[in-house]
Amino acid sequence: MRHIILGTAGHVDHGKTSLVKAITGIDTDRLKEEKERGITIELGFAHLDLKNGRRIGIVDVPGHEKFVKNMVAGAGGIDIVALVIAADEGIMPQTKEHLDICTLLGIRHGLVALTKTDLVEAQWLSLVTEDIKEFLKGSFLESSPIIPLSSETGEGIPEFLSALEELASGMEETSTSGIFRLPVDRVFTMRGFGTVVTGTLISGKLRTGEMIEILPGKITARVRGIQVHNQAVEFAEKGQRTAVNLQGVDRQSIARGALIAHPGIFEPTSRIDTLLRYLPCASGKLKNRTLVRFHTGTVETISRLILLDRDEIEPGESAYAQIVFETPGVNMAGDRFVVRSYSPIRTIGGGQILDPLPKKHKRHSGVTDAEFEPLRKGTDAEKAAVILERSGTSGIPMRGLSVRTGISPDTLDILIKELILKREAILLDTDEMRVVSPSIYKKIRERIFSEIKSYQDRAPLKPGIAKEELKSAQGYLDSRLFNLVIRELEKDGRILVEKDILRTPDHRMDLKGDLGELRKKISEIYLSSKLTPPTIREVVERFGKNAPVGSVMGVMQKEGVLVKINEELYFHRDELERLQQDYRGLLLRKGKSTPADFKELTGLSRKYIIPLLEYFDLIKFTMRVGDHRLLRDREGK
Repeated sequence: MRHIILGTAGHVDHGKTSLVKAITGIDTDRLKEEKERGITIELGFAHLDLKNGRRIGIVDVPGHEKFVKNMVAGAGGIDIVALVIAADEGIMPQTKEHLDICTLLGIRHGLVALTKTDLVEAQWLSLVTEDIKEFLKGSFLESSPIIPLSSETGEGIPEFLSALEELASGMEETSTSGIFRLPVDRVFTMRGFGTVVTGTLISGKLRTGEMIEILPGKITARVRGIQVHNQAVEFAEKGQRTAVNLQGVDRQSIARGALIAHPGIFEPTSRIDTLLRYLPCASGKLKNRTLVRFHTGTVETISRLILLDRDEIEPGESAYAQIVFETPGVNMAGDRFVVRSYSPIRTIGGGQILDPLPKKHKRHSGVTDAEFEPLRKGTDAEKAAVILERSGTSGIPMRGLSVRTGISPDTLDILIKELILKREAILLDTDEMRVVSPSIYKKIRERIFSEIKSYQDRAPLKPGIAKEELKSAQGYLDSRLFNLVIRELEKDGRILVEKDILRTPDHRMDLKGDLGELRKKISEIYLSSKLTPPTIREVVERFGKNAPVGSVMGVMQKEGVLVKINEELYFHRDELERLQQDYRGLLLRKGKSTPADFKELTGLSRKYIIPLLEYFDLIKFTMRVGDHRLLRDREGK
């Protein structure tokens, strides 16, 4: 069922609260000061059951100019507005300002309640009605019904209810599958229950027992209970006036302007990208870096307007802008906002959020055409492409993409799968459906491949670059992206992965020129020394510390020319193979041998005997049993 919120709007003392009481029987003025002064100061709430069985939530807003910020807090989430105009006074300043606010917040449905008709003559009523029609021309209320009524006598109330029911019945069903968000407009404590918050649930669902996060402070709590229109329920959904009893958090931790959401979805930000509309009725030009009061949902914060492609705008114009907050806020793409001048305080404009988590933009950089235009009026795929590019090498999970594009999770789930199939998004993580821009992926892929080749050029005597060394050279790079690039480069045959070493297929540790000459000399040393080779340190000393002896010997070891016995000793392959055959003959004759037998066979000192015997054990040529060694494979050669 489509849950509908009706909100009042209009000048102070034009009868908004009296109208709500007349149609619901509920007096929404609950404060002592409101009773004494006879005006609404805080938001009031009621509900109305229509003849067709549908229940409408009602938000009664204050009309006094001092409390317009409270009015804006209540207007967020309204589906239908009742613009209340008193017949004895007609159109007044807050009538105009409230209509502007409703327009800026994207409200598209409403009706006009022409109240206090019992105080005027019929001819005057007719004149006021004509004034209202003229006033509403060009607005979203231009074709809406104007219903004369008196909350005192009850005249016109049935007609108002009938018009309201017809309007509500004609509204389209909307999905409740969006990301759960509840902007807090009231916080209080109930004895025996603890902390309670209320608000209009503007997206998604909330269930009893769930964990929630209070933003921007990122405080977690559990939902102890939920009420909708003073009735306990197991869950609440989009469009319902909702009261939530929270467990594990005190009253002082929450205030109007907080957002209740499921944990881990939203990130507070100090700036947003917007399309800003400057009202035609505003006075003077709006200049870059103007200080304003920013309102969205139930939030009010001091902010600064940064015009991105111009230095000022005229009344009635629109422009792309970043809005920088004095205190961090939590928003979603597609949200509507209102801006009011810092001083004197009056509504001057508003608009729509295009990206709630952008980076700082350089002014006059062309970013508005390249990125803002698709975010404003592009297809879902075009919006996703911009945000993917902005998300960089970390990519973005599906829920984050939903927050930054305003696309519902259900729609986005289908879209992401299509983009992945067409390689217009690269999947990094299936659990959270994290994706990265294909252009960014391509850049990283080519950068990593170039780094592998560059390393080979810098270190031709090494087999390749260690995987961890390559990863570190990329700076901060998401591990999932790095590993995916390596897997695909290997799959495409552009690199080879040997344990933790990466190289291109054509990489050879060739020893040419001076290196080839050094290789030859080292080989001669080990051949001539037969079974009594020098230590590595001694070899290095022969050629000097600047000669790349260790690197050349590493290549020779990889080629199999030199065999590493331990950290100090290498033997030439030919000499070691001859020794192995002689030792095999000894073991076949005697069945077993001692170190003394090996010494008699070779004439070597203990410096070489022990490492050689341990080497033969290590390569499983021999097996040690007590003080003897046996041949492992007597049939082998």
